[in-house]
Amino acid sequence: MKKNLKTPTNIVGKKRHGFRSKMATKSGRSLLARRRKKGRRKLCV
Repeated sequence: MKKNLKTPTNIVGKKRHGFRSKMATKSGRSLLARRRKKGRRKLCV
């Protein structure tokens, strides 16, 4: 039986929204800086 493609998986979630993927781009790094400045306990997934 085929998997339901809409069901999110942890691997894909980390690849798309994880810390390493955020650090890979300039805009991602600025996003993390914004979230740090705001005082977020969780920066990303």
